[in-house]
Amino acid sequence: MKLGYFMMPNHPEHRRYADAHSHNLDTLEFIDGLGYSEAWVGEHYTCKREPLPCPDILIAQAFVKTKQIRLGAGAFLLPYHLPAELAHRIMWLDHISGGRFMVGIGAGGLPTDCDLFGVDGAAGENRDMMVEAFDLMVKFWTSDGPFQHHGTYYKGGRTAGMPEMGLAYHMQPLTKPYPDIAIAGLSNSSPTLRFAGLRGFLPMSLAWSPDYLVSHWKAFEEGAEASGKPADRSRWRIGVEMYVAETDAEARKRCINGSMGESWRNYMLPLLAKLGAIGACKHDQSVPDSDVTVEYLADHVWAVGSPKTVADRLARLRDKVGDFGTLLHVGYDHLEEMSSYRESLTALKTEVLPTLSIEEKAA
Repeated sequence: MKLGYFMMPNHPEHRRYADAHSHNLDTLEFIDGLGYSEAWVGEHYTCKREPLPCPDILIAQAFVKTKQIRLGAGAFLLPYHLPAELAHRIMWLDHISGGRFMVGIGAGGLPTDCDLFGVDGAAGENRDMMVEAFDLMVKFWTSDGPFQHHGTYYKGGRTAGMPEMGLAYHMQPLTKPYPDIAIAGLSNSSPTLRFAGLRGFLPMSLAWSPDYLVSHWKAFEEGAEASGKPADRSRWRIGVEMYVAETDAEARKRCINGSMGESWRNYMLPLLAKLGAIGACKHDQSVPDSDVTVEYLADHVWAVGSPKTVADRLARLRDKVGDFGTLLHVGYDHLEEMSSYRESLTALKTEVLPTLSIEEKAA
């Protein structure tokens, strides 16, 4: 099992944009030094808590400061981009990173983002736009000659140009046929993860309920079977909130009273309740919605505690959902708790993950 990082990014509303950006960049450099295998950076426009409309700018800066970690947009929200423009930015990042760039794609789940771009998310227009945009980007990446696309939402293509003047389509991805593509799912029996299986994408689960996670892999398998593609569990990424300290009591206190607990108390839980998605946070679907609090999450859903306790919780999760390839630590702003939070990040890599790997080999 590999250890990666998922950066929404999540910040308190008072955080200055410049300070948030610097903190995110520093965090990516820090986990690269620890040997984390990959990190994904989100894209949001109208969310005060997750203010990053341009993950590729942060990622481009991080490639200069890191040595081995793979970095990906998690995700580019395709309805809010022109396919030709984004296809070229992705190819450029693929080249300047030496092939360390990964591409998450999404349809955009925030209704306020849809409104900003005039996309009818309620009618599913964003999902249709995502599929058309991605297929057009693939044409840019793989086509050997001129083509024209006249679709429902987009038009464009390659022309012969003026090669004698050096004016013609010339860029191709460094990674063949193009960088790894990932897509994330949250809901039960996620249709986006079935789509991932159909297309052969990397599946990423950003849910907390073991029941939901089991349904995610089933949806991915169904999609893969329908298209004749392999369903390889080593490609599955699962995001988990984790906090490690010397004792269980200290870890619980830090996560509940720190930035992670504050974010869930004042932002994540109210948002998920508004979206009707609290079920994704339950270890048992019979638990009433009103019982799902930060304390409940720390005790029943997150991996919080001493290194041994966290390793045991993660092993139980793996027993319930089956094998998966990469454990993604879901990260939070920690400027006010730098020392303790980074001790946790370090312990996950140096104490928890080796234990899981030993258990995996023994099994």
